[in-house]
Amino acid sequence: MVQQDYEAKIRELAAPLVEAEGLELIYAECLKMKSRWMVRIFLDKEGGVTFDDCAEISNQLGDILDVHDVPPGQYTLEVSSPGLDRPLERDKDFLKYRGANVFIRVDEKIDGARNFLGKLIDFIDEGSRKTVILDVAGVMRRIPRDRVIKAHLIYEF
Repeated sequence: MVQQDYEAKIRELAAPLVEAEGLELIYAECLKMKSRWMVRIFLDKEGGVTFDDCAEISNQLGDILDVHDVPPGQYTLEVSSPGLDRPLERDKDFLKYRGANVFIRVDEKIDGARNFLGKLIDFIDEGSRKTVILDVAGVMRRIPRDRVIKAHLIYEF
């Protein structure tokens, strides 16, 4: 298995547990470090995630990951709320945070750039392709959703 396969398996194992506890799985990441894996899980719920929520999911999910040996070998499990710079991972995240300032990275350059910082105007379905509409310094950018490799909110003080 490769990293993306581990992330998909972790999401598959974590989602039912997280939902059963009344939480929402926002993001799952699995990174290979020098001597171990790093597994990060972001959770959310109406009213916010508590320390006890994170601890409960961490304890239960750790046992599940161990039984399934995902990822293989030693790993560190971090379970937390998404924070102020919350990742935009799912289509519904792009819809929910319309009007917010976001950072988007794409897989290949679009109009000479791979990184975009601007206001999320809309997320639309254009037939077979979903598109993020982003206002970058007054210029409207249309970014195909399938080209987005990373996106997160930008918190402004």
